[in-house]
Amino acid sequence: MDYIRLLTSNRDFAKLWGAQLVSLLGDWFSTIVISALIVSYTEGTGYQGIAVSGFLIARMLPPLMMRPLAGVLADRFDRKRLLIASDLLRALVVLGLLFTTQSPDYLPLIYIFIIIQFLVSSVFEPARNAIMPSILYRHQLIIGNTLSSVTWSAMLAIGAITGGLVAELFGIQAALLIDSMTFLLSAILVAMIAIPQSPRSEIGQAEREVKEKSERTFLDGIRYFLSHPETAAAIFVKAGQSITSSDSLLIIYGTQVFVLGEQGITSMAILWAAFGFGAIIGPLITNRFSDDSVHVLRRLIVVGFAFIALGWLVWGLSPSLEVLALAVMVRAMGGSVNWTYSSVIIQQQVQDEYLGRMFSLDFAGFELVQSISILVVGLAIDAFGDNGIQSIVFASALAAVVPLLLWLRVIHWLEKRETRMGWSATEFVAGG
Repeated sequence: MDYIRLLTSNRDFAKLWGAQLVSLLGDWFSTIVISALIVSYTEGTGYQGIAVSGFLIARMLPPLMMRPLAGVLADRFDRKRLLIASDLLRALVVLGLLFTTQSPDYLPLIYIFIIIQFLVSSVFEPARNAIMPSILYRHQLIIGNTLSSVTWSAMLAIGAITGGLVAELFGIQAALLIDSMTFLLSAILVAMIAIPQSPRSEIGQAEREVKEKSERTFLDGIRYFLSHPETAAAIFVKAGQSITSSDSLLIIYGTQVFVLGEQGITSMAILWAAFGFGAIIGPLITNRFSDDSVHVLRRLIVVGFAFIALGWLVWGLSPSLEVLALAVMVRAMGGSVNWTYSSVIIQQQVQDEYLGRMFSLDFAGFELVQSISILVVGLAIDAFGDNGIQSIVFASALAAVVPLLLWLRVIHWLEKRETRMGWSATEFVAGG
């Protein structure tokens, strides 16, 4: 299998993948138990929806504010050292969450520690994504990104289930302690990676022979973004699919609508596991139709947006936890396809000196739209109550059609533009 072959033949990528695997496993441990803890602390208060949304926004908004600096750091400094520092600091912060599990009085501390954790995390993902073209060859980028996406999804599924079980059997403190230890192990694995002096992947659009000089500032990155519409289009994808966030509704459905286990931990674990499974199989299925070209990847992103809209529609019609899990799985399939292929397009088209800042902009767009979506959903849940939850889901299904239509328009414009530029280049050479 291509994925196993990649891991056995490229030891540096295998270590980076292993670091991602263990840290994500711990992350989903803590996500499940902290979500349940917040729900239990706010039960009967009348602000449960906004409390859950506040937790999710605390994971999104601080990284968004940090992105301009994070991207510059990832392009100016040693990316490997940035990853190690991020892991070690997150290990300490997660230990701090242990002090919040004693009483509802510590609820504000949960948000403080989460904010600190994700401020530090904001450096990790741009640096990790920017490292991948350095340790992967061009033909390995789709396989490597798919494996990374599948790992995120698999750890979501496995972490959701095991996190719920560990919390039920050994308590929330044990789950948080495991999370802290996974960051330490991740740091050790990253320290063992050897980064080549020059990227193994060719820079994006291989026919472009002259590299653009980077000043390695944030404004320089913005200028690059504005002058390269093909890169801007790829960066739109994660933001576009985040216009309808599922996280708040998934937590509310798991703890209020279809409830299994104490505080809904079991039902939440099932739904997160379904999300993870869907995110695993999404790109595995669509990879069969890919030839690694940007042209085909853009069209497969259309399929991803369609899956998202379909998943929301089935979600709104779900009469049981089983059908809801299927809907969550379909929605996750689309999101995973889009996430994977938009990352590959950026890695193929952007030269190494700009990768950190482009991925920071990529994640910033995702976090900004996701934060707004989470806040709107949380306010809607509190405003309309249990009777309005289904209407919120149907509204999400309708809203999910908007980025699908926009993306169809975008790729049509890009292809016309690229064809026109190709003709102009041919005429120039012929006339020269």
